[in-house]
Amino acid sequence: MESIDKVLKKLTPTNTSGASTDTWSKDNLACHSARVSRSPEQSEGEETCPICKGAGFVHPLLDSGRPDFSRVVPCQCKREELQREKFQYLQKYSNLGFLSRLTFDNLSPKGKRDDAISQEHFARGYQMARAFADNPKGWLVFFGPAGCGKTHLACAIANHRLNLGQPAFYIGVADLLDHLRSAFSPTSDITYDALFEQVKNTPLLVLDDLSMEGTTLWAKEKLEQLLNHRFNARLATVITTDLPLEKFDERLGGRLRDSEFCQVCIVGQKSSLACLDSLQLELLRNMTFDNFDHKRLNLPLEQRQNLQQAFHIAVDFAPNPEGWLIFHGVNGCGKTHLAAAIANYRLAQGKPVFFVVVPDLLDHLRSTFSPQSNISYDEFFEGIKQCPLLILDDFGEQSITPWAQEKLYQLINYRYNARLPTMLTSCFSLDEIEPRISSRMADARLSLVFNIIAPDYRSDVRPSQMAKRPEPRITRRQRL
Repeated sequence: MESIDKVLKKLTPTNTSGASTDTWSKDNLACHSARVSRSPEQSEGEETCPICKGAGFVHPLLDSGRPDFSRVVPCQCKREELQREKFQYLQKYSNLGFLSRLTFDNLSPKGKRDDAISQEHFARGYQMARAFADNPKGWLVFFGPAGCGKTHLACAIANHRLNLGQPAFYIGVADLLDHLRSAFSPTSDITYDALFEQVKNTPLLVLDDLSMEGTTLWAKEKLEQLLNHRFNARLATVITTDLPLEKFDERLGGRLRDSEFCQVCIVGQKSSLACLDSLQLELLRNMTFDNFDHKRLNLPLEQRQNLQQAFHIAVDFAPNPEGWLIFHGVNGCGKTHLAAAIANYRLAQGKPVFFVVVPDLLDHLRSTFSPQSNISYDEFFEGIKQCPLLILDDFGEQSITPWAQEKLYQLINYRYNARLPTMLTSCFSLDEIEPRISSRMADARLSLVFNIIAPDYRSDVRPSQMAKRPEPRITRRQRL
């Protein structure tokens, strides 16, 4: 079986001598037309090409401007036909079939789901797919439940490459394994080796619905052999799967987690992720800007003004959250109420937000390792990391274990590098938070850090008896 590269070389003119592929000048056309014969397909009286006189080819020009009679290239009149033949071959080679209709043109950038969180996830996947389609490098993995649109994204990439005249090969994992088994049959049109080599070495492979569950040892070995080859050869690959990454064995899972070579995008999430959203609690659901007492007339003027300033910062952040907003102060100063008010405002506008108390987040992360968990660790952690707006309440209240510190650092570092809108509340100053995390929080290019000096509104202690807090610190210009 002839490889795709050899076939494309036949359909695409090459230039190995360095000569210009420009056709002759008008002065040379007469000389050239006297030398060429009429094409066998050219009938008498039929209009001929004024450049090649029906030959279908011309001599390219050398750097000196003279024709290179030792070589020929297709004439302009044949290039469109050759391009059409090339595209038809690439379409046949691609194995897309009726999936050729799945393009970016008929794909909504926000997907088919109605809820805002799913739309935000899909929009991020759409952007990654468009970027990969223009410059396919490494692996791109779309993860999500059935019907979330990951196959459409993958096929849109393949169809985009075909329209650019570049090869792409699509195949579902179940079909691939069936074809490999049938290739052992004496009546097969293609040998096993030829088929497997084609899939292993195609410039861009779209592998749909990858799963290791329920596969035989032989099937698992073939898939690992295929993916190991493409990983080691650094061949561009698009993978779709609804299987959590932790379900793959260590060798393949390690390749999928290689962030330098592999991009993983959650296109949709299962509803079980929402079970941790602390806004389900009635007390937090009822915390709004309307019922936040930002005047607190019993406070000294300095503390009243400080609390009003925090209120206006939160009100300003809610409609269009950009960068990070960090409130710190004593328990009961109002920082959680303001954070919940931002979250409730976003939900009322139909915008995605995830509000969680940090100790609860860590407890849930631990629980995902249980076999009884209805959501995987990777699925849950990736969902939190990529959430369009994440609000972390009571940051620093968690037990400081090395595991907890590492998970929080991974979360903060990801959102810092991705510049994803984030809000945090804490009873601790930045100096009291782990340095790797606090240094990112303190970046004035991204963060607005505000110290609320109002006392605990639930306490009976009079303001004059409260310990004096430091002066308010703002590390990014307020938008007031």
